[in-house]
Amino acid sequence: MRKLLSTLALTLVMFTAPALASDAVIGQPAPAFTLTDTEGVSHNLSDFAGKIVVLEWTNHECPYVMKHYDTGNMQKLQEQATADGVIWLSIVSSAPGKQGYTTPEEAKAIIEKAGAKATARLFDADGTVGTAYGAKTTPHMFVINEQGVLSYMGAIDDNASPRHDTVEGAHNYVMAAIDSLKKGEMPETTQTNPYGCGVKYEAM
Repeated sequence: MRKLLSTLALTLVMFTAPALASDAVIGQPAPAFTLTDTEGVSHNLSDFAGKIVVLEWTNHECPYVMKHYDTGNMQKLQEQATADGVIWLSIVSSAPGKQGYTTPEEAKAIIEKAGAKATARLFDADGTVGTAYGAKTTPHMFVINEQGVLSYMGAIDDNASPRHDTVEGAHNYVMAAIDSLKKGEMPETTQTNPYGCGVKYEAM
């Protein structure tokens, strides 16, 4: 049954991940944006100049997202990164009526239950920012350096299974990218194919 569910989930991703025209290019300035968080506070990417920024596209109902939150993996990464001065922004691009869409109050309850440690959770209900970045899946990860240059985009790690037990032993591309940037180096791996559920844009 587990194998069947995994196969179905992977098939779902294959057919729901949209082909997006993206402005996000490794080695170029990350697309600018302004989004509102769960408290109604606006966050502009330029607010974080001089900081490493991680963008995490999320959907709390996606099995691949659940894999990382149910095991505590995503919270651990968020906590480690933010304790080291990294800005971690979770972004929800699910459109109203689509899987993963929440109100700010619902999102706060989800964050509290999961014990999420991101700097903020931002709402992109019209998909403008997700489209600009070419965010295809949840999770889809982006790492931006202190100069605002996109330095990594793709999968969170190298194990695309939705099974919880695959978190352990996986190579985490995001933390590897952060470590390289902290040393003043470009990440060894700058781009990978993201895995997860397709982002639930309005048109999908």
